[in-house]
Amino acid sequence: MPTLYEVIRRPLITEKGLQLKETEGSLVFDVDPAASKTEVKQAIETLFKVKVASVRTANVLGKERRRGKFSGYKPDWKKAYVRLKSGEKMPEYVSNY
Repeated sequence: MPTLYEVIRRPLITEKGLQLKETEGSLVFDVDPAASKTEVKQAIETLFKVKVASVRTANVLGKERRRGKFSGYKPDWKKAYVRLKSGEKMPEYVSNY
């Protein structure tokens, strides 16, 4: 089984992610493409010491990038929307103001 930091690569700090954090109590993470929902759930619970209600994942295809006449693709990646149980304190990995 991979370690916590191999499953969860980084939090995604975007306007949409911060809006979901405030309205729905969901967190957005960039995760390993081979990680399952249960692995993501266990990693979040042990890393942030919170209870997870549900996990939704989405596979994101890499965009095409060009450098002059040469073109290539950015790598595919996976993101996870993690909803915490009601009453759980949100981990503060970014201050939004």
